[in-house]
Amino acid sequence: MSRFTPKVITANRLREGDVVYLTADDRWSPFHHEAELLEDEAHAQLRLVEAAAQKLVIVGAYLADAKAGPNGPEPTHFREAFRTRGPSNYPHGKQADHAR
Repeated sequence: MSRFTPKVITANRLREGDVVYLTADDRWSPFHHEAELLEDEAHAQLRLVEAAAQKLVIVGAYLADAKAGPNGPEPTHFREAFRTRGPSNYPHGKQADHAR
């Protein structure tokens, strides 16, 4: 029996390509800390199926490891932490927000 680690659902917004996270109220947010933290494996799989069905809104939905933090879920892997900051090839959007 495997132990399930908490997850969030992440994808890319189809139109702009921005990284987004599925919230508990079924919105796609650009902010990791607003994501729904999924702590049950069966529920996580169900939410992933629901997310992946939104083919006109997002692409590439998957479960990413996360942990509870003081302001909401926090990434636990370097790749996911990097994705929260947005593309690194231009100084606007999330990159500009993090520079402040």
